[in-house]
Amino acid sequence: MDLQGQNGLLSTYREPHRTRGVSAFVVAFGLMGFYAALYFTDTFEPIARSLGLRNKWFIYGALYSVAMITGAVLHLRRHGNSRYTRFRIGTNVGVQVLLAFCLPFVMGMFEQPEFYVSYLWPLDIYKLYPQTLESLPPYLAVYCVVGSLVLAPVLALVLGKRWYCSWVCGCGGLANTFGDPYRHLTSSTEASWRFEKVSIRVVLAVAILTTALVGLDFAVGARHRDLHRWVSGALFHAPLIGAVSIKSSYGFVVGSLLAGVFGTGLYPLLGPRTWCRNFCPMAAILGIVQKFGRFRIRVQKDTCISCGNCTTYCEMGIDVRGYAQRNESFVRESCVGCGMCAHVCPRGVLRLENVSAGDSESRRRLPVVRA
Repeated sequence: MDLQGQNGLLSTYREPHRTRGVSAFVVAFGLMGFYAALYFTDTFEPIARSLGLRNKWFIYGALYSVAMITGAVLHLRRHGNSRYTRFRIGTNVGVQVLLAFCLPFVMGMFEQPEFYVSYLWPLDIYKLYPQTLESLPPYLAVYCVVGSLVLAPVLALVLGKRWYCSWVCGCGGLANTFGDPYRHLTSSTEASWRFEKVSIRVVLAVAILTTALVGLDFAVGARHRDLHRWVSGALFHAPLIGAVSIKSSYGFVVGSLLAGVFGTGLYPLLGPRTWCRNFCPMAAILGIVQKFGRFRIRVQKDTCISCGNCTTYCEMGIDVRGYAQRNESFVRESCVGCGMCAHVCPRGVLRLENVSAGDSESRRRLPVVRA
């Protein structure tokens, strides 16, 4: 069984905290309570000061790193016989611990801004706000623009969205590791897919609109206040709201509630990728680009035995078995290229690959569903 990569499958539905039992609800409410206290209270600030830290986010960063490392060790004990899994988890943990936790701490010691290089717009929507770019050193401002608008989509074309969602992103990193025991709880129904396609695009549209409004406010607000009030009123039918209030509302609803309190707190009930699948604007934009790129999951014809392992272990709720049964290689916007569907397949039906112009004619003629 170890050689087939089936480790852990038989115990998936036998552990109470992984089956939406009472213990799962206890864990979920505990996580939501922790994130609510972190985002909306000053509970952790005195602790941070007593430890000589600048703010509560360094405490969270330390706890996050411990949770991620612990989850990574447990995940690799089950699935570390896959070279791709070792690369994916190792890269993700390294990026988060070194670049998202250690680097901002060190930059602060040298009186530089506490900058998180692993987060790009629109996941970190503030990265393209004119006020943010104006306040940063030129090299960081250039990184924000080029990384968000050039580097991210180009890499998604070449490697698929997995380069970010599975190898770099902190939200995805926690889901990859700490959230891994709950991946089988993600719904793969048609209804959940329909909801996902609407909800994630709505959040992306709101992120783009919010960024544009804040930019417009920055450009004309000080010199053309009447124009600013007219634009705000025309868009929102409430002249007193303005771009600043929209910015705050986006941070509260999307950044705090959807990404933090519910996005992480609901791991034990809805699976680890609730945020990534349904609401993350970065996942949305990279998923759209991915459909036109080289990444896909190839299905070996007429070898699927319909065991369902692939669909069960897909953390994004994709009905992989359905594609395999129809002999359809596929690209889905939501696929983060974690490779678990291929890893747990006992027949080697599935394979993650990047199709280039040099591939053989027979491989390039395989039918590919871009859903």
